[in-house]
Amino acid sequence: MSIDSPTAAIPRPPARTAPAPVMTGAQAVVRSLDLLGVTDVFGLPGGAIMPVYDPLMDDENVRHILVRHEQGAGHAAEGYAAASGRVGVAIATSGPGATNLVTAIADAYMDSVPLVCITGQVFSTLMGTDAFQEADIVGITMPITKHSFLVKSAEEIPGAIAAAFEIASTGRPGPVLVDITKDAQQAEAPFIWPPKIDLPGYRPVTKAHGKQIQAAAQLLATSKKPVLYVGGGAIRSNASAELKVLAEATGAPVVTTLMARGAFPDSHEQHLGMPGMHGTVPAVLALQESDLIVSLGARFDDRVTGKAALFAPHAQVVHVDIDPAEISKIRVADVPIVGDLREVLIDLDAAFRAADTEHPHDYSEWWTYLNGLREEFPLGYAPTTDGQLSPQQVIQRIGEMTGPEGVYASGVGQHQMWAAQFIKYERPNAWLNSGGAGTMGYAVPAAMGAKVAQPERAVWAIDGDGCFQMTNQELATCVINDIPIKVAIINNSSLGMVRQWQTLFFDGRHSNTDLNTGHGTRRIPDFVKLADAYGCLGIRVEKEDEIDAAIQLALDTNDRPVVIDFVVSADAMVWPMVPQGVSNSYVQYARDHSPTFDEQED
Repeated sequence: MSIDSPTAAIPRPPARTAPAPVMTGAQAVVRSLDLLGVTDVFGLPGGAIMPVYDPLMDDENVRHILVRHEQGAGHAAEGYAAASGRVGVAIATSGPGATNLVTAIADAYMDSVPLVCITGQVFSTLMGTDAFQEADIVGITMPITKHSFLVKSAEEIPGAIAAAFEIASTGRPGPVLVDITKDAQQAEAPFIWPPKIDLPGYRPVTKAHGKQIQAAAQLLATSKKPVLYVGGGAIRSNASAELKVLAEATGAPVVTTLMARGAFPDSHEQHLGMPGMHGTVPAVLALQESDLIVSLGARFDDRVTGKAALFAPHAQVVHVDIDPAEISKIRVADVPIVGDLREVLIDLDAAFRAADTEHPHDYSEWWTYLNGLREEFPLGYAPTTDGQLSPQQVIQRIGEMTGPEGVYASGVGQHQMWAAQFIKYERPNAWLNSGGAGTMGYAVPAAMGAKVAQPERAVWAIDGDGCFQMTNQELATCVINDIPIKVAIINNSSLGMVRQWQTLFFDGRHSNTDLNTGHGTRRIPDFVKLADAYGCLGIRVEKEDEIDAAIQLALDTNDRPVVIDFVVSADAMVWPMVPQGVSNSYVQYARDHSPTFDEQED
């Protein structure tokens, strides 16, 4: 504009921005969820969170699913997150509502599940007075969350919720609690979005140090007996494709932990199976006798290592994890690498290819040995001797008939191990289970959450008769909300894993493990009648020739949940098994306790 322009001398007013809308803290909660892209939440209202439920009723973007117990809300949010990779959200009131979420929060913390729990709290003026339904949920959950927020003013709400999502979903994923007092929900304040998120000290490292990558690549190129030890971090970091590229470039054997099933395809020729207490013999001994363990998002859990001091005594260790606290916690790492596993795998693949040009690797002798173990110790099971169904056969057929595109959520116990062993996982996020905490009652609500997240997939809850009785009330939630999950109760009429340990280590003294749910004329409860009462399709299977028809009927039924009561042998055990606290060098133990190929074929 020239100085001769007639408008040149007219001062321009500063640009105006629309004033921030004023809303209640409760409205700010719902609006924050909207702007964060949340579409589904699981919860149960109560006095201290009631203000949030009023605007939630009118919101067209967020679907609220009313559970029958807050633990169910927590596990459903976990299942939602584990199946989709998105942050799961659970809502509860103060006191017992909040404490009922604690088990799910602890579960999410152990298994690195991105979870945000929003709880109501009593009026700030009443805190510390033992007010009705008051509990210090921030203090209670401090050891089992990535962070816990206590919000006492309406102005803080958008920032706290946005920060919670940021923390839950970045770095090592995990649960975050946002506890909001009732007066903060009722007060009014300007709603400012996006809020300024101030997280001093929270700086997750995603890019690894180049020298460490080079050192790891050199070890991979020069080792003779390496193993890629893959943990749940490969799932959480969405690194399955990059893992496959590196594995095929190296030609090294791969083992996937209980939390990593599906991170690497079971059908791949380099996959040796699951390591650990109930892992395959080749997977366990590959780790134990290796000269290099490349740990990728795994944490050397005691169920994998056995007695840690005797684990893989001749192996050097490359440990990759986004959480620096995990590195060298159990096993000292020769090459520690802190970073996001997906990015590390990309860099490590490039570095390995360069190193391999100088020192071409040769794993031929190692594979000769491992393939010999595969032939000698194939995974299998012996037939039952009491005329009852084989639980392994039931679970295997569920996997075969449903296929790799299904989702399988498991409870905890023998059925969990059989589901990890006998279903073939070809993709990530298909296998959901409570690995670190071992939470009975996880399966049904987690399957419900997974079905909400992935409605086009067939979703199975593979449960035990003990686990099922802890959270089966969520079948009512499924029926009312049109969430047609399939439930397979592996009913051995007992707390099966505890009974197995009692058989092996307590002279067969089965103290308080008989549940009276499946065998004989007494069925307490009758799971078919229970399913019918909830509005589900209930089926009982007691004969081998009924298995496939029942599974197919479940797969064909999508207008309501299906519950199949598979009455199986109480004497079936999970093999192989490395007893707790011993070395993983157990070839002779495996010979004595793992069914032979001939037994599997009989």
